[in-house]
Formats: sequence, C-alpha cells, structure tokens
Amino acid sequence: VAAPPGFSEGFKQLNINKLFTHQMEAIRKINEGKDILVATPTASGKSMVYNLPVIECILTRAGARALYLFPLKALEQDQLKNLNEFVELLPSMRISSAIYDGDTSPGERERIRKRIPHILLTNPDMLHRGILSHHEKWAELFSNLAYVVIDEVHTYRGIFGSHVAQILRRLKRICVLYQTRPQFILSSATVQ
Repeated sequence: VAAPPGFSEGFKQLNINKLFTHQMEAIRKINEGKDILVATPTASGKSMVYNLPVIECILTRAGARALYLFPLKALEQDQLKNLNEFVELLPSMRISSAIYDGDTSPGERERIRKRIPHILLTNPDMLHRGILSHHEKWAELFSNLAYVVIDEVHTYRGIFGSHVAQILRRLKRICVLYQTRPQFILSSATVQ
C-alpha cells in the first residue's frame, strides 16, 4: 500500500516503502471521520496510524490541534521523540508539539498555555487536574481540537479505567462547550 501524498520524503528517509494494510485501512476510516481502535502487536506501526492523519489535518486545517494521552510519562517522552524525528524529515512542515505533565516546569507550562502546540502530549491525571479544571486557559486547544489519541487503552481498566472514563466524559462535555467534536483514535498492543 502506497504512502499518503506529502509524506514520501519522510518515508524514504525512514526506509519505509509502503504502509501495512491495517495502517491504510485505519487511516481510511479516520479520513471518513470515524472513531477507531487499532489493536495490533507491539512495533506494528500504531503510532503511524494516528500521526499521519493528525499531521495531515494540521497542515490542511488552520488552527487544528490534537491531544495525545499516554498512561506513562516514559511513553510521552518516546512518542514525542519519534514524532519530532518524523516531522523533521518532512520538508517545510512546521508542526509544534509539547509534553504537559507533572514534570513540566511552571515556566514551560505557562509558555505552553500561551502558545498551544499543534500536538499536546499528556496523561489522564494532568488532563484532569491541569487542563480540564482550567479549560478557559486552554480555549485555543478546545475550540480547535480535531483529534484525541489515547494510546495503550488496555491499561485503563478497573478503578483506574473508571476514573479515566469519567475524565473522557468530562473532556467531551468541555468540547461541546467549545463547539468541537474531536475524533477519537485509540490504540493498544492488546485488548483484555
């Protein structure tokens, strides 16, 4: 399956000749406006499934924003590194991204709130305490939110899963307040 237009240079530098069938099918469903769950083994290209449509949307829709949720800070760091490496390979594509979590310094938090990145990476607790609780400071994010990506969804079960479900309901209510309905892209290496 061929790479989407505009990404061929980045793919070439990463030595990716084509996408897997499951990646193209998922991207097609995302482009149709559907919320999806991608459940494939580790290292099967799940991050490419959400990064490509998000980047394409940001490049074609002025002001578009995406929110990425990860259960662990280490995953945030890994995904930010991989995202930035891929974006740097794409010619003349300026896409900003940042992590907003408990390790983000107060000065950096203020800078992020004043200049919302195209892609904001965080975790459920920071979404709950630092973003949703002060949604008026995040109006630019919520009024332009096109995608919510939730990685490792299999980790959200039991009491923690119930807690995260309530946070996501709250997120959806706040999006309604800002007249947006973001698409949800969920991924997991396993579903239990």
